[in-house]
Amino acid sequence: MLGWLFSKIGNFRNLLYERGVFKSTPLGVPAFSIGNISVGGTGKTPMVAYVAALLAERGETVCILTRGYGRDNPRKRVLVSDGKAVIVGPREAGDEPYELAQKLLGKAAVVADGDRVSAGIWAREKFGVTAFVLDDAFQHRRVERDLDIVLIDATNPFGNGKSLRPGLLREPPENLARAGAIVITRANLAENIEELKTRISILAPGIPVFTCWNRTSRMIEFCGPGVEARGARVGEIEEVLPKKALAFGALGNPESFFEQLRREGYDIAATRAFRDHHNYIQNDIDMLEKAASDAGAEIFLSTQKDAVKFMGLYFKKPCFAMESELVFDNEEGFREMIYGFLSGGPFLSPQ
Repeated sequence: MLGWLFSKIGNFRNLLYERGVFKSTPLGVPAFSIGNISVGGTGKTPMVAYVAALLAERGETVCILTRGYGRDNPRKRVLVSDGKAVIVGPREAGDEPYELAQKLLGKAAVVADGDRVSAGIWAREKFGVTAFVLDDAFQHRRVERDLDIVLIDATNPFGNGKSLRPGLLREPPENLARAGAIVITRANLAENIEELKTRISILAPGIPVFTCWNRTSRMIEFCGPGVEARGARVGEIEEVLPKKALAFGALGNPESFFEQLRREGYDIAATRAFRDHHNYIQNDIDMLEKAASDAGAEIFLSTQKDAVKFMGLYFKKPCFAMESELVFDNEEGFREMIYGFLSGGPFLSPQ
C-alpha cells in the first residue's frame, strides 16, 4: 500500500512539472544530471566524476551540486572544494562529496546543499561556472537540466519491481522515458545485457543506451601496521598482491564490489558489508581484524569512499583503497553526446 501511494505521489508531481504547474529553474549554463530510478548503489558517484572530468577536459569551469547525504548538518550549505583545495572533512561534506572533491582537484568545485537551485546560482556567481553536474538529481526537478543521464545497475536493474517502501524503486520503470540517456552500469557482472537493453528500448524508445563497468586502476595503501590513517596516500601499488584479502565496504551495492575484485583476480578470503554511508569506529576495525585472522587474510581491500572515513583509526594489517575507473562500450559516443549539449545539443549518439 505504501509503495503504491509513493508511486502515485511521484507520478502526480511529475505531471505537475510536465504541465507547467511546477517550474524548473535554469542555472544559466549547461547542467547535466546523474541519477537513477532505484535506491542503492548504481554507480552514481563514479559517473558524476567521469562526466565532470570530461567537461573539465573541454575547458569548462565545472561545479558539482550534491545534497551530500549523511553529512553532519544537511541544512547547511558547504563548499567542499573550490576546485583548487578540499576545504572541509568527510563528516561535514558527506563521504561521497569528499571523495569527489579529492578525485577532481583542479577539475571541479563541489558544493553540498539540499537547495541546488540556490547553490547553483551562488556557485555560478562565485566561481564563474560554465557547466554543472547534478548528483542524484533525476527526481530533483526544481533545477532545469540539459541532459538527464539515468543509471541502471545490470546486476539488479529494477530492484524487486516495487516502489518505496518496501520496494526499491523511486519511480516506475516507465519513467525512464523521461531520461535523455541511459547507462547500464556493472555490465561485466551480468549475463543478460541484451535482454536488458531490449526491455529498456521498450520502456524508453529512442533514448540512447550505453553500457559501462568498473575496473580497478590502482591500489592505494592507506595505512599499515602501526600506522594511523591520516588521509595521506602512504604508497601506491600497481600490481595485484598475491595475498589473501578481506574485502569490506559501506556501499549501496557491496556485493558488486566484491565480485569485481574476484573477477580481477584478487584472492578474497572473506567479505564484510556495512550499511551504506556507515561511519567507522575503532570497534569496527577490531572486528575486521579478527574476521581477517579467522579467514587467513593478510590484507584489507576497501574503497575510496570508505577510506575517507578511516582517519584516526588503527589497522594492524595493511589496508588498501581500490581506485576504480569507468570503462565504456562506446566511450567516443558518450563523449560526443556530452559535448553536443555544450554546443546547443541534443546530440543523440547511436545505440
